[in-house]
Amino acid sequence: MSSPHPHYRLQPAVMTEFLSWWHTLHSETAPGPVRADRATLRRAESLSAVACLPAYQRIYRRLLAKHEGPSWRPHEQDRIAALIGLGAHLKDKDSLSMPEAMSRRAEGSDRNALSDLRFARLLDSPDLDALFVGLRRAMPLIEHRADPARLADDLFGWGDPVKKRWAYAYRWPDKAGA
Repeated sequence: MSSPHPHYRLQPAVMTEFLSWWHTLHSETAPGPVRADRATLRRAESLSAVACLPAYQRIYRRLLAKHEGPSWRPHEQDRIAALIGLGAHLKDKDSLSMPEAMSRRAEGSDRNALSDLRFARLLDSPDLDALFVGLRRAMPLIEHRADPARLADDLFGWGDPVKKRWAYAYRWPDKAGA
């Protein structure tokens, strides 16, 4: 599939800074303050809760310092908050995108990690806050594993093109025999 328009992706320097933060956040040798940031970010249940945390503001300022061009608009700031909040839940890097991870099946199982109904509800999220809550709840089901860079670009560029890409990447159960 074609790559998203550059305005709907994180700039390379911002992505590099995000991934550096993410690796530090989940390092087994992370210092106490970093582990505390991770814990507070994981407890945030909404985008507003994430945005109001000093832990979020610290990484947001680091990302903003790497961003070139006009300041992020409010909806882009919310997308960064979603990314940081979900990044705290994403414990292990995997080569799979979120929809691929959600349709991963345990060995010997014919069921996706995330049911097709829950996945469809995610795609129909009425706003970014609802998407954040749904993805946050899905993290344990995908064993907190997916590709953080792909998640970053997908959240920052969330809209119809990303939803379609997710729909094509998700492994829909075969209901022909049902």
